[in-house]
Amino acid sequence: MDKHSFDTLSEAVNTLTQEGYKEDFEAMENCIKALYSKKEYQPDDLKIIDSYRFEGITNPGDQSTVFTIEANDGTKGTMVMSYSASSGQNDELIKQIPYKKD
Repeated sequence: MDKHSFDTLSEAVNTLTQEGYKEDFEAMENCIKALYSKKEYQPDDLKIIDSYRFEGITNPGDQSTVFTIEANDGTKGTMVMSYSASSGQNDELIKQIPYKKD
């Protein structure tokens, strides 16, 4: 897969949305939710296609990663994981999502 090189998080999300990753995924307490369609998934229902990491310009400690994700039902979207203390997402659930094998 041709990996992009993005300068900013917003550029990445905008470009990936244009490429068909239209859903926003969020890791809740017991599932990963597609925010637009309201569908709920377990980690095994999803595959991480790619990931893009960003560091904050003023504070390198402000790190985030954008994951491109595809569900087993064909739903495609992105999930933004922040590494700040106030992330609010279930990191352990995110770690259970398998990466796509080439």
